[in-house]
Amino acid sequence: MADYKNEFGWFAPKPTVEKKIYSLKAVAVGLGIFLVVFGAPLLLNMGQVHPVPQPSLDTPAIQKLAEKERQCVEPTEWMRANHMQLLWDWREQVVRTGERYYTTSQGKKVLASLSNNCMECHSNKSQFCDQCHNYVAVVPNCWGCHLPKEQNVAKAEGK
Repeated sequence: MADYKNEFGWFAPKPTVEKKIYSLKAVAVGLGIFLVVFGAPLLLNMGQVHPVPQPSLDTPAIQKLAEKERQCVEPTEWMRANHMQLLWDWREQVVRTGERYYTTSQGKKVLASLSNNCMECHSNKSQFCDQCHNYVAVVPNCWGCHLPKEQNVAKAEGK
């Protein structure tokens, strides 16, 4: 006795549906392309070790400062971890409220400006900023508005 009732309510053998994989070739080709496209970067970099960048702090502006004055607006470790959030907060503060000064954790007031504060000491953008950003494959949008001084001079001179 079958345990399946058909559309009339009668017991009947359960109908079987033939399972068929349609276009097996297309599925295999698609899977192969997927593996090549998404697996190639992993395979190409497998076994390679890229050295951690060592940003250069040897700029003329930093060398001019006395040893005790060679400190950033916040401690170095804090800046390494939070510089993007600080710059983001400065941007919001300056644009939204017009407040152009930032009070550091040591109580010192500094100008909240990437171009006129940070880049004064870190004038070597390619050796300081770009090294780490390239290493972690981050493209900050800061440089859309804030050009490094060399580019500002070249732009003003029409080069």
